[in-house]
Amino acid sequence: MWLYNDVLVEDADLDNHLGFVYEIENLVTGKRYIGKKLLLHRKTRQVKGKKKKYLAESDWKTYWGSSKKLLEDIDIHGEENFKRTILVWCKSKGEANYLELYFQMKNNVLLDENYYNDFVGVKIHSRHVKNVKTPK
Repeated sequence: MWLYNDVLVEDADLDNHLGFVYEIENLVTGKRYIGKKLLLHRKTRQVKGKKKKYLAESDWKTYWGSSKKLLEDIDIHGEENFKRTILVWCKSKGEANYLELYFQMKNNVLLDENYYNDFVGVKIHSRHVKNVKTPK
């Protein structure tokens, strides 16, 4: 389950949001992970012998991040000992990339041993984020 402003999120407004930036907290150790997740992803299917691309809902409802250390701890402690929080909803992939990096740098995730994050990588162009407002 995902929380946003301490309210359970069961469905997302796919018309107005492309993704979100999130934090997962290990309730046993206090260790955290900051990442982003897109709500839609491209898929292909055969239609009359031709490949057609379309957008489909991603696995965001069951997603637990890409950190191997985090996933190992989830196996050890169980999903019930982790809290998944949506920090901010994003309207574009560029906005999600930028805000993920913003929260990671704000929290010093690479320098703080209380974070699972061990890699930060993003490619963003200024035109992708010209209307983005950073949260306070």
